Amino acid sequence: MTLPAHVRLVEVGPRDGLQNEKQAIDVDDKVRLVDDLSAAGLSYIEVGSFVSPKWVPQMAGSETVFARIKQQENTVYAALAPNLRGFESAVAAGVREVAVFAAASEAFSQKNINCSIRESLERFVPVMDAAKAQGVRVRGYVSCVLGCPYEGEVAAEQVAWVSKELFDMGCYEISLGDTIGTGTAGASRRLFEVVAAAGIERSKLAGHFHDTYGQALSNIYASLLEGISVFDSSVAGLGGCPYAKGATGNVATEDVLYMLNGLGIDTGIDLDLLIKAGQRICDVLGKTNGSRVAKARLGASH
Repeated sequence: MTLPAHVRLVEVGPRDGLQNEKQAIDVDDKVRLVDDLSAAGLSYIEVGSFVSPKWVPQMAGSETVFARIKQQENTVYAALAPNLRGFESAVAAGVREVAVFAAASEAFSQKNINCSIRESLERFVPVMDAAKAQGVRVRGYVSCVLGCPYEGEVAAEQVAWVSKELFDMGCYEISLGDTIGTGTAGASRRLFEVVAAAGIERSKLAGHFHDTYGQALSNIYASLLEGISVFDSSVAGLGGCPYAKGATGNVATEDVLYMLNGLGIDTGIDLDLLIKAGQRICDVLGKTNGSRVAKARLGASH
């Protein structure tokens, strides 16, 4: 399999990256982060989440962030909208693309959203119907595709079933998430083979790899060999893994970009501007930059 000529990076830092932060984050800082990412050339940014602030306090004020960001013409600004109420709030805020999520693990589904996988899928039906009626695109996430913190191994066939349910429901793209970061290159390749064989072509699949075990870049490379050309990543590696104490979570966008640049794969993203964006938000949060490339480029000053 030849490598794709172009890769789309889905920047999840403003949502997946910030939602686990303990400290309150000012709306101004969220807006600045999204604008910095836009300026760096990211073509897809997950800006926020329309969920109850009671459950995810860091995502409060997502509608204000959407109102204030400088939207670039060729950039998609998306939000997580797991139910009809969230979807309606997102659309009212001007969101034109939303994401829904299901788990490939029954135990994770029960502990995370207190319902079975089948029940979680049924909850999306009114969201999908409303989205179709209003011309809003929906992206689907499947979590725990290469392992679960409660169940351990997850069968690729189970992932394929959940993915196909979301796809048949109307999700235009399915992002497969290695939530606990235990996946390896061989398992990643097999997973995409099984899911593609279930009837979702590779051009409709994306990879979402966490770097908990230091395997994210090798998993992404393995996925490129499988013809996958869309990957989720988080600037400065924002977003820890809540299931592994002190562990890293999302793979850093800077590190993925550096690897893609080295492979001659086009992304349209400016690495220097991306590094600045990541370091700025790290300074705001008072935390160490999680990107190895950023650390190397910025030197010992941070």
